Amino acid sequence: MLKIGVPSKGRLMEKTFDWFGARGVTMRQTGAEREYSGAVDGVEGVELVMLSAGEIPRELSAGRIHLGVTGSDLVRDKLADWQMQVAELAPLGFGHADLIIAVPSVWIDVDTLDDLDAAAAAFRATHGFRLRIATKYHRLVRDFLTENGVADYQLVDSQGATEGTVKNLTAEAVADITSSGETLRANHLKILSDGLIHQSQATLFASRAADWGQARTAMTTLAAQLGIASPAL
Repeated sequence: MLKIGVPSKGRLMEKTFDWFGARGVTMRQTGAEREYSGAVDGVEGVELVMLSAGEIPRELSAGRIHLGVTGSDLVRDKLADWQMQVAELAPLGFGHADLIIAVPSVWIDVDTLDDLDAAAAAFRATHGFRLRIATKYHRLVRDFLTENGVADYQLVDSQGATEGTVKNLTAEAVADITSSGETLRANHLKILSDGLIHQSQATLFASRAADWGQARTAMTTLAAQLGIASPAL
């Protein structure tokens, strides 16, 4: 049985169902709304596994599901050497959001990563501790800042309302997902001109750790139905 993990609620679930449905593969919830169980019609030998988008990278990495739909940002942030653990099969064209770095709008002299590096050094010299950047995307942000030579900062964990951390004085800058930028502007933040870390969207991934023996036939049939290449795993 080929197991495919999909988001268990919200617009990501609805859009995932729509994407597969448009290609002749019908996904549906079974039982009560909060039971998080589902079924697949249109291809034999496929089992639907309802998970949160944040759980899907972990389940792919562990090989407990063969396929998974989740944000490309989540896979890259949660899985070290992600390309060794999963294969990216198809971008699905929805769930678009940019992972960016933003600083207070009043920092008129800070527009680039070089400016941020200089500001961070000045901040540490003045205050005696590193400039704080609030985020939940620790791996992606750390790698991006390292690649761009930004030092003298520390990441502080934020699992919600990240844009409000500057106003609440728990961080000096943020690295977060944004679609329209409205929440950033409402919190008097601006995106660095070169502060785009990753352009995310919902993506279909395949697990390299899963047991593909008996699932291979179903995968070949499903790939043909979806119009994608069957993964060579």
